[in-house]
Amino acid sequence: MATQGEWKIPAQAQPRPADYGYDLDRALSSVLALSARVPESAFTAETLGTERAGNGVVIREDGLVLTVGYLVTEAESVWLTTREGRSVQGHVLGFDAATGFGLVQALGDLGVPALPLGQSAGLKTGDRAVVAGAGGRQRCVAVEVVARQEFAGYWEYVLDEALFTAPAHPHWGGTALIGAQGELLGIGSLQLQQGGSSNARPINMVVPIDLLPPILDDLATRGRANRPPRPWLGLYATESEEGIVVMGLADGGPGDRRPARRRRDRGGGRRADPGPRRPVPQHLGAGRGRRPRPAHRAPRRAQREARPGLGRPGAVPAHALAALKARCGKPSPPGPRFPGAEPAPDTTTGSASVQAARPSLPRPAPIRRTFRGDLSWRF
Repeated sequence: MATQGEWKIPAQAQPRPADYGYDLDRALSSVLALSARVPESAFTAETLGTERAGNGVVIREDGLVLTVGYLVTEAESVWLTTREGRSVQGHVLGFDAATGFGLVQALGDLGVPALPLGQSAGLKTGDRAVVAGAGGRQRCVAVEVVARQEFAGYWEYVLDEALFTAPAHPHWGGTALIGAQGELLGIGSLQLQQGGSSNARPINMVVPIDLLPPILDDLATRGRANRPPRPWLGLYATESEEGIVVMGLADGGPGDRRPARRRRDRGGGRRADPGPRRPVPQHLGAGRGRRPRPAHRAPRRAQREARPGLGRPGAVPAHALAALKARCGKPSPPGPRFPGAEPAPDTTTGSASVQAARPSLPRPAPIRRTFRGDLSWRF
């Protein structure tokens, strides 16, 4: 995403007040510049950065600001700046991962009007609108709705009916999609590429405002939507001809704790299959579709080779052999049963006991995959 600075939209792409039936400049004054600082120890610091810049929209007269959630998640400080250059500190009230909305409360008087909420359900493909960034008309784009369809992001994010607009706004995060009556119809979230590589054009994905009213009060008072928590796997996935392909894992996420392997499902495709919860050494007999062999059981081949020697006097102390038979039902071969294990001395008889100490087996390092992402999707 472009950073805030001295830039402006080309004049031919800017909206003209005469083309709209509402006070365009007044509506644009409700859009603020938003900057957030996130601690380096935050979970999202590596992927989203520690200094984030975008936009926010005032939706209530008390200074409630709506923005896109990835700008403010885990933020320790937020600042809001009006078109006139007035800066006010903000406080993050809530973030909803399912919709992507974030709420910020201004801690001072912003002195700007609130933009009324509209109904994005009435927006159709081909309708004209304005994607507004902070800074007035020079940072706004007159757009057309080019699609309404499902959007699935590789970071476990799905919208049943997202809005797509063109031409694309170069500073899209948290922008306001303003409708024909001067109402807020959505919040800018992503930049995508539409079409093939030869004739691709950049477009913006907008989160429809109709997703906000059902969760607005909960976000403002509880910090999250009042719904059952949604499972998060920590996978980065995309669709291919064979099905869903896992491209990477979020470091420290649930998927990173259990290495995944690919297997063919009943439908002929491939799917991610979590491996065993804990790695089992090969010499313990773990195999595909088999349970690990108990620690006190030796491989059957070793048992068969050792049986002839079990009857020789003095090979195994009688009390140890009796205890072993009572415990396992079958005798085990004398001596260490794990590679590198040393037999523990039997203090009663002075000979080596068959109860060998289990060695400490080093746990393999977790599998980490580098996520490169899809270059056609940009935050």
